[in-house]
Amino acid sequence: MLMKKKMRQATMKMMGWTIAWTLSVALATFAPKLLWEGNRALTIVALVINLGVGVGMIIANRDYLAATDEMQRKIQLDAMAISLGAGLVGGIAYTIMDKCDLIAGDAEISSLIVYMTIVYMISIVVGRIRYS
Repeated sequence: MLMKKKMRQATMKMMGWTIAWTLSVALATFAPKLLWEGNRALTIVALVINLGVGVGMIIANRDYLAATDEMQRKIQLDAMAISLGAGLVGGIAYTIMDKCDLIAGDAEISSLIVYMTIVYMISIVVGRIRYS
């Protein structure tokens, strides 16, 4: 019972930090154009906030992994390794395609993040099926 409570707390903490980080990304991305019209000082403050909240999210993720049992930790770590590798390999290929004009438009980091997120989620599902 104590383990479930600890796991729930770690999950909620990670969720809160992830939501805060996502909002800080939105602030740093859109506010310079929509709220303060390019004010460099405010943009730098927004970026520093984003980095600080990002560090908090990383620590919350570490704490979440520490709260999981060995099987969940294995599934999570496998999924993280697969998404990191897929992001690195896919990101470099994506950049090369952009540089060689094999894709329309420019390579955007947001596309890479979406790709890595999808790979991560699929890896979690496959891992849970594999180890169940």
